Amino acid sequence: MKTVSYDDVASLVGQEVGVSDWVLIDQDRINKFADATGDHQWIHVDVERAKKEMPGGKTIAHGYLTLSLIPMLGAQTLRITGVTRGINYGSNKVRFTGMVPVGSRVRGRQKLVSVEAKGAGLQLINEFTIEIEGQERPACVAETMSLIYK
Repeated sequence: MKTVSYDDVASLVGQEVGVSDWVLIDQDRINKFADATGDHQWIHVDVERAKKEMPGGKTIAHGYLTLSLIPMLGAQTLRITGVTRGINYGSNKVRFTGMVPVGSRVRGRQKLVSVEAKGAGLQLINEFTIEIEGQERPACVAETMSLIYK
């Protein structure tokens, strides 16, 4: 994990700041996400049907489940000291570029795209690539925005 101070975070613009640990995407995680969001489409939760009808014979994680891992994965890649609070400010772009079959492991790769003063804080734009172990094509590429304050 890379550590940088609030005052020096802009020095990392344009750099890959880190890669997270691998995270297992198991059926329990997928089912809990389905329950939390109300998205119970069979491709995510019906293991028996997926065995017959899905490529690879497995259920797949929700795209938004994959996206929702970014805060956890980002916490493993970059630590900014001197911050009193951080706020998710949204996303500029999100693309789900590959399916995540149950039993896969994913990890996040973070690049700091920009840092700009915004009000009393700083706006950070990061590019997160969620990789699937053993696959060339990533699961998700997202440009996210956050605000941090001293």
